[in-house]
Amino acid sequence: MNRRRALYTLAIGMLASPFWTACQRTAQDTPSQTNTTFTCPMHPQIVQGHAGTCPICGMDLVPFDKNHPEHFLLLNERQQALANISTTVVGTGQLADYSSINGRLIVNPNETNFISSRNTGRVEQLYVKETGIAIRKGQPILSLYSEQLLTLQEEFLMTHKQAEQFHQDQRFQAIFEAAQQKLLLYGQTKKQLQHLLASGKTSPYVTIYAPTQGVVAEMLVTEGQYVEEGASLFRLEGYQSLWVEADVYPNEAKRIKEGQTLQVVVNGNMTTPYTMKVAFITPALEDNTQLSQLRGTIDNVDQHFQAGMPATILLSRKATTDALTVPSAALIHSGKNTHVWVAIDKEKFEPRLVETGATSFDHTEITSGLKSGEKIVVSGAYLLYSEYVLKKGGSVI
Repeated sequence: MNRRRALYTLAIGMLASPFWTACQRTAQDTPSQTNTTFTCPMHPQIVQGHAGTCPICGMDLVPFDKNHPEHFLLLNERQQALANISTTVVGTGQLADYSSINGRLIVNPNETNFISSRNTGRVEQLYVKETGIAIRKGQPILSLYSEQLLTLQEEFLMTHKQAEQFHQDQRFQAIFEAAQQKLLLYGQTKKQLQHLLASGKTSPYVTIYAPTQGVVAEMLVTEGQYVEEGASLFRLEGYQSLWVEADVYPNEAKRIKEGQTLQVVVNGNMTTPYTMKVAFITPALEDNTQLSQLRGTIDNVDQHFQAGMPATILLSRKATTDALTVPSAALIHSGKNTHVWVAIDKEKFEPRLVETGATSFDHTEITSGLKSGEKIVVSGAYLLYSEYVLKKGGSVI
């Protein structure tokens, strides 16, 4: 009996041993749960081991994997298309170093015109009543009541009858032509004079037409106002070209000559410089300053620019040959460092610290960190930078 009990106990122990061993192995083989770390997308220096909000900006913290410290990102072709990633090959070439001169666009006085009255009288009606209106050449702008004009019209009709009655006498023909010339000088058109002859009716009202096209910049009369002969009525401005004005110091002015062609960047668009020919440099410094004034003209046929816009004049200092250059848009400035994103292969991108040198309006010299033939990211570099911060939870380098 005791022997049978002993055998039963041994059998139970042998059956339980594999399960016990398996349980021990399972417990040993189960990996420890990875600690999730959270950071702020805007302030990557904020790192903590639990979810919450950023103590600086209040944004929700996002998780990131701190167990993979590799300094690169993997993006497939679809992800690159969505991020608008474009690359370029680093190469050498000539780089012109520029200094910037702050300027401004102003109205070109050569395209400013004044419409004046050729008659003494009263402004009966204004056909243009506000500034900023574009008018064309020959457009009626106001009606003027003039008793002097009435007298000249009567003289014109009378001399015309005399010239017809005594057509063989050249004196009467000359008197008629003189009366006609007076009306033309007072702003009457030949068409109006023909109508006057056909109707035989005089009128004290004269319509003044715009002698040129432009935009009404200033109205100098009102309805009912009396004006003298030669009084200014409207000031028109044209914007087919604009002046560029800038204040320059003596060390800059000595490198600029009248007639020289310079590049101008308008409204902060550094990728599209325009050409300007220097028209004038003031020969004397402004009072109580060490500044002289530079002036040039740029075309504005398409009306891209407006007077008052800021402008930057690029003054070349020196040209560097065989410089390793990259587009300035490819550079990411983070704190005290500058880096670019290098395309290692079709789907792998890594950040690389670089040191910069001379800068032109759209390219920057690289003195260390890159070599000719490497491929870097131009557009989409900032998206890669943001993605890296979110995934790695810290600064790029």
